[in-house]
Amino acid sequence: MALFKPSNIKDFTDRELVYEYQKTRHKKYVGELFERYSHLVYGVSLKYLKNVPEAQDNVMVVFEKLMKDLEKTDVQNFKAWIHVVTRNQCLMKLRKQSKTVSREQDIETIEHSLASDSDQEEKKLKEQQLTQLEEAILELKPEQKQCVELFYIQQKCYQDVAEITGFTLKQVKSFIQNGKRNLKIILTKNEVTVQ
Repeated sequence: MALFKPSNIKDFTDRELVYEYQKTRHKKYVGELFERYSHLVYGVSLKYLKNVPEAQDNVMVVFEKLMKDLEKTDVQNFKAWIHVVTRNQCLMKLRKQSKTVSREQDIETIEHSLASDSDQEEKKLKEQQLTQLEEAILELKPEQKQCVELFYIQQKCYQDVAEITGFTLKQVKSFIQNGKRNLKIILTKNEVTVQ
């Protein structure tokens, strides 16, 4: 750390801002980092989340998290570090969404009834059905399981699924259609009614 400290916070290097924040816990140092890098965080968030309000929210989440993380993290290259933190936050958010949002859009939209149903018993039943659906997906043949997960859970298009798996477009459509049919059979066999 340099012995000479600039008098204007704008003249601080990123490393000096991190050091001063760790030493004093003054939010003004993180505020300056926010001013410098919020556009980067927003850009990365938008790239991953593909939704303006969610990207804007993510900027605030990242900088709130940043204040805690900087207290205990030695950051040499702030720009690279904030990029990684932002990307990881986005991926965490996407994973969380993929677990709760549209696991099986065409398989009768259980999630919709979960969101709109105020009765607690009904919600528990729907959550149980979601769990059983996840378990049913595990029973599919590997090709069907892979295609169904990519198409419904990761929301990939047929072409993307074909490129990822190496299957032809015709095979992908067949695996998804058969997987969907087999899911209904497995769920029926296990006496799960999908609404």
